[in-house]
Amino acid sequence: MMELRSDVDLLRGRVNAGLTALRAQPGVDAKRLGAIGFCFGGLCVLELARSGADVAGVVSFHGILRTDRPARSGDIKGKVLACHGAADPFVPAEEVAGFEKELTEAGVDWHLLVNGGAGHGFTNPGASNLGVPGVAYDERAERRSFAAMRDFFDALFGAP
Repeated sequence: MMELRSDVDLLRGRVNAGLTALRAQPGVDAKRLGAIGFCFGGLCVLELARSGADVAGVVSFHGILRTDRPARSGDIKGKVLACHGAADPFVPAEEVAGFEKELTEAGVDWHLLVNGGAGHGFTNPGASNLGVPGVAYDERAERRSFAAMRDFFDALFGAP
């Protein structure tokens, strides 16, 4: 993870290779693609979007929001939803503010759901057992975030 975080080109290359492999699968509608990720995966889907990938939208759950290569106008083609825990020690308030500024200045259609009291890993029922301060499961934050994700994709692709 640290190797990829320190090399944005390598990270973006890998997530785009995954997207290319997905597009090549039978039955995949390339016009109806989105991506979700949790923790490091949340960072990955944000970098996928920042890379200019042709996806309708991405959803990050308790992902790292900062990047070494912020999006510029036109970089992000799809919509962005980030579900964040207000008490996440790995993503301080100034990074959240920087993320908001980055996406606003890039002209992105974005939404940030901040779950009060939730820390990092709030969707993982086993997170509370890790013994890491600020990392814990939060059932309410998980429920709210998954509902927001369903609404996000329903708005993009239509309700099932």
